[in-house]
Amino acid sequence: MKHNVTVNTDQQEAVISRHIYGHFAEHLGRCIYEGLWVGEDSSIPNTNGIRTDVLKALQNINIPVLRWPGGCFADEYHWKDGIGPREERKRMVNTHWGGVVENNHFGTHEFLMLCEMLGTEPYICGNVGSGSVQEMSEWVEYMTFDGESPMADRRRENGRRDPWNVTYFGVGNESWGCGGHMRPEFYADLYRQYQTYVREYDGNRLYKIAGGANVDDYRWTEVLMREAAPFMDGLSLHYYTIPGDFWKGKGSALDFDKAEWDITMERALHMDTLISRHRAIMDSYDPEEKVGLIVDEWGTWFDVEPGTNPGFLYQQNTIRDAVVAGVTLNIFNRHAGRVHMANIAQMVNVLQAMVHTEEEKMFLTPTYHVFHMYQVHQDAALLPLHLDSDMSGENRAYPQVHGSASKQDDGTVHVSLCNLDMEEDADVTLDMRGLPDEVTWNGTILTAEHKHDHNTFEDPERVQPEAFQDYKADGGAAELRLPPMSVVVLDIS
Repeated sequence: MKHNVTVNTDQQEAVISRHIYGHFAEHLGRCIYEGLWVGEDSSIPNTNGIRTDVLKALQNINIPVLRWPGGCFADEYHWKDGIGPREERKRMVNTHWGGVVENNHFGTHEFLMLCEMLGTEPYICGNVGSGSVQEMSEWVEYMTFDGESPMADRRRENGRRDPWNVTYFGVGNESWGCGGHMRPEFYADLYRQYQTYVREYDGNRLYKIAGGANVDDYRWTEVLMREAAPFMDGLSLHYYTIPGDFWKGKGSALDFDKAEWDITMERALHMDTLISRHRAIMDSYDPEEKVGLIVDEWGTWFDVEPGTNPGFLYQQNTIRDAVVAGVTLNIFNRHAGRVHMANIAQMVNVLQAMVHTEEEKMFLTPTYHVFHMYQVHQDAALLPLHLDSDMSGENRAYPQVHGSASKQDDGTVHVSLCNLDMEEDADVTLDMRGLPDEVTWNGTILTAEHKHDHNTFEDPERVQPEAFQDYKADGGAAELRLPPMSVVVLDIS
């Protein structure tokens, strides 16, 4: 099947915010403890308690923003339990995720230290579900106020003289569900109240994010935009790609057939429909696009791996996950005018993770490699990309090829293309309009021999990026062959 792709390199659109490539780390399973935090006394090599191998791996994908401490955990988290001498911190039960004891050794200071190590901006989610206005207000004061006050003084007593720069602050999480089972009208009023006391100190400009809709709850978006848009900078959206039924069985991360592959691709592409429809509602209240759509939870969600704690949400990560990541990031790129941030769930050992760890061992997942390849789009100008191809093939009710394109300040153009089919090659004619007569082409590809291929502690490099060479280029035009289930990024300069 022939696919024609046209990119207009001289028609720049919105800037693709680097924050679209954000991440999420919740106190869930082995994401924080064992994944990121091992403590200074661990035999596992660490830097101030943070695993050194994981830290180095994450530094290499240029993470722009990191969301913490949840998720559902955020609305039962009381930040004062996680400051001061670690041996004196209150222990609690993590009622949402496995019923394990949370010792609070990883708290505000440790998280913001991690952000500084990664060179990433913190995105903190405050407790509306079980917390008070005062508690949230004092957290912001503790982190960002440089003057004399009870909270600033307490921060200094705990070893941090200067305040931190904190830009992104979420007022509650999933208030329609685990964050309080609220109606949108109630949450809208509560949001207006809480955000009033999320104050800006000493020039620290806050970007306030309201808890938005679950999947296709368009009424939630309508009510929040109508009642609270003037008081927010961003509105969140949560959507997970699940091939099965959320409650009856989501499907296996490893043991799946072609039908499950196909429905996974269809549901990954549904992200575009969701963003378009929520965006239309937001446009009616905010035509100047001042309020960003913040997709701060997304990714694949399968049944947990057999033999693991069901509350830890540990799943394997195959080439299928990599293709879903590529498609989803393409969708975010193409909606860059409204999508200001996205945060994949989650960073380590949970859901669609970047990294898996077990004691001293670590490996990188196929999804990690997609983020490494796609970082070239961060803060680049979105370019119009038009794809002309048949909608479907035999037993496939979705487009075979999906893509996005951007242009960096130095004129370098990047085109990311995904072949969503697990069996058929895709022959692509790529017409890059507006380029100079002489350009240089390079490419990187991530693919696999089998749909179940994934990396393991025993075989950590089974799925790895390679140089892409199956193309013939002439000036601004090229003929490409994309193998099945592949993600390709082209560099044209």
